[in-house]
Amino acid sequence: MTRSKPNKHYRNARRALLGLALLVAAIIGWQWLQSHPEHNPYAPLDLRHPAGWATTAKLAALRSDVAECRAVLARSDVAFTAMPATGEGACARPDRTLLGDYPLTPDTPTVSCPVAAALELWRSNSVAPAAQAILGSELARIEHLGAYSCRRIYGGADGRWSEHATGNAIDIAAFVLEDGRRISVLSDWEGTPEEAAFLRAVRDGACAAFSTVLSPDYNAAHADHFHFDQDARWAGVCR
Repeated sequence: MTRSKPNKHYRNARRALLGLALLVAAIIGWQWLQSHPEHNPYAPLDLRHPAGWATTAKLAALRSDVAECRAVLARSDVAFTAMPATGEGACARPDRTLLGDYPLTPDTPTVSCPVAAALELWRSNSVAPAAQAILGSELARIEHLGAYSCRRIYGGADGRWSEHATGNAIDIAAFVLEDGRRISVLSDWEGTPEEAAFLRAVRDGACAAFSTVLSPDYNAAHADHFHFDQDARWAGVCR
């Protein structure tokens, strides 16, 4: 009996200290999240921030919320124009977004807003840094093979409609650097160590922004381009 009281007081004190430690840790953690919004699931998405733990989930939420997606572009100081809806049936395009200042060539295609947001995050967080770090040059332009095409997958007469049918996808063929070099998926996927490393780095970087990323590692049909899309039904395909 005489020993139980000190033991009980000790246990209570230990619980109190543990509770206090957890409270302090929670406060410190919340303050850290406030200064690192890319990791904070409650912070509004800003494409100027580096990619973080919460970025992929925030981008995924935009796939079914065009209004919020365009709010993200505006918040991130990304120039864009909301174009009029067009098309019908499987190729209806109620969401047509034109990026105003993006280094795509030969033109800047209209895409779905979630694709536009992902392109900007990919360019700033993956392509531009990789060009400088791996190839030693600034990025000048990104060559594409198109975004909108009213067709089924692989152009077949039947089967599932392609994400290209609604402009919810884009195919990327090559990258042109400020020093004049052109790095293409077709020619350089198995090119010099630096070129191959760059292409794999930007492919892997796209996986944090797009729901589907297909490269030459996926099949022969993608030997000359990367396919990126924001299909809301699928996630995590990165090949």
